[in-house]
Amino acid sequence: MIAPDYAKARENMVEQQVRPWDVLDLRVLDVLAELPREAFVPPAFRALAYVDLPVPIGHGQAMLKPVVEGRMLQALALQPTDEVLEIGTGSGYVSACLGRLVRDVVSLEILPALAADARTCLDAQGLGRNVHIEVADAMTYDTGRRFDAICVGAALDALPARFAQWLRPGGRLFFVQGPAPAMTAKLLRNDVNGQRIESLFETELPYLVGAAPTPEFQF
Repeated sequence: MIAPDYAKARENMVEQQVRPWDVLDLRVLDVLAELPREAFVPPAFRALAYVDLPVPIGHGQAMLKPVVEGRMLQALALQPTDEVLEIGTGSGYVSACLGRLVRDVVSLEILPALAADARTCLDAQGLGRNVHIEVADAMTYDTGRRFDAICVGAALDALPARFAQWLRPGGRLFFVQGPAPAMTAKLLRNDVNGQRIESLFETELPYLVGAAPTPEFQF
């Protein structure tokens, strides 16, 4: 049996999926081209690591599509000195990407088993020394810390005010909002003249735990 050529698959992912979707930030493209995405996928699904699909990672969860990951990382305009909050650790792959792009990452994951799996993957690859995974519910999480950027790896019915309050002046917050299947990825900027939100692209993600729409009562 021929072993998969993950290096070639990674190159194809960047050149045929991510770059054509208007991801042109060279730092982001370099990270996506270097990090072994397959190392964050369960063995049973490793052959799907570089396809343009949400890949199952166990515990009823899935990785984001590579194109969404690329657009998210680019939209946040990350700097090497930034401190970032990630809401939804998932597989730990985006956490690893963030760790390569910024100074410090705090990543929240509500599922203890998923947080442990992500930590194991990061450590096995010698990645994420500046990534701190906390088992926590973002909807009730509280911190006095402020961040340069926040990325939410799942959809929201409405953006909780507390999320934006964790931003420093000049900070950026990426989130996906709206009813399925017509969800919109957005970027909130915490500017000196107030917060403003820009719509980026359409996509569809599962809802963050506790952030789904309230079901309408049917008579």
